[in-house]
Amino acid sequence: MPIGLINTSWGGTRIEPWTTPEGFASVEDDRVKAIGVAAVAQRKAYEEAAAKAKAEGKPAPNPGVGAGTPVALYNANVAPIVPFAIKGALWYQGESNRGEGMLYEKKMQALINGWRGAWGQGDFPFYFVQLAPYTYVGKPAPDNLSQQLALAEIWEAQAATLKSVKNTGMAVTTDIANLKDIHPKNKQDVGKRLALWALAKDYGRKDSVYSGPLYKSAKFDGGKAVIEFDHVGGGLVSRDGKPLNWFTIAGDNGEFVEAKAEVVGNTVVVSSDKVEKPAAVRFGWHELAEPNLSNKDGLPASPFRTSK
Repeated sequence: MPIGLINTSWGGTRIEPWTTPEGFASVEDDRVKAIGVAAVAQRKAYEEAAAKAKAEGKPAPNPGVGAGTPVALYNANVAPIVPFAIKGALWYQGESNRGEGMLYEKKMQALINGWRGAWGQGDFPFYFVQLAPYTYVGKPAPDNLSQQLALAEIWEAQAATLKSVKNTGMAVTTDIANLKDIHPKNKQDVGKRLALWALAKDYGRKDSVYSGPLYKSAKFDGGKAVIEFDHVGGGLVSRDGKPLNWFTIAGDNGEFVEAKAEVVGNTVVVSSDKVEKPAAVRFGWHELAEPNLSNKDGLPASPFRTSK
């Protein structure tokens, strides 16, 4: 099935330069709206200054726009391809917005709303890549624990976008990372996992498994936590045959300890001798996490936490 791909990319950029003013305005968050207002004001000020300079026979002023300026990369790299009819969009970005937590979800909403509005083709598919683990901090916890959890908070924001924006999909990459390379070399599997979403949702392969396990709910009872997932596919497994890893558990005091985790049917049961009454579970909640929970179809589970 031949398809065409249009690629526009700029490494190391934030999400704001790729977003339209209308996208910023569409989100119910004053922090996000303010970015769009400032971008519009900057452009208006430049146009007025340029018009004045022209009237006075002077050279146009420097617009002061770069790859980090909100809306700039949309104007330069996306707007010119809007006349093309498209089937959908793929997005792989987020490292430069690490540290923003759930605000990144709002910015994803702005990005997607803006692009969909620009093309005028309705809510076309928008599939994105959940960032890979990487050694951002490189110093042992607990000295820099909050920084080491910043990537996990971006993962959380990306996963939340699946629920807050319709017709979206997410490829998880925790098992194909390189902790010493922010640009992991294995892009083949990234592409394949994005393609699974497109094949299932847009090209008629209704019975295919296209996502790894995504956190659904947790029940705490009898000193154990029972975690349920969506997208279990053919069942839950350890992809390397070893005990499940990167699960931690805490009681009401919020002190997380390493936990024992076992697959029981389509759930994972989590416990620890150190926590008598569990109240919260985290999975893969660290920038170095390369957890081994997946479904039998070879797609890894996305990191999550049951409560903040």
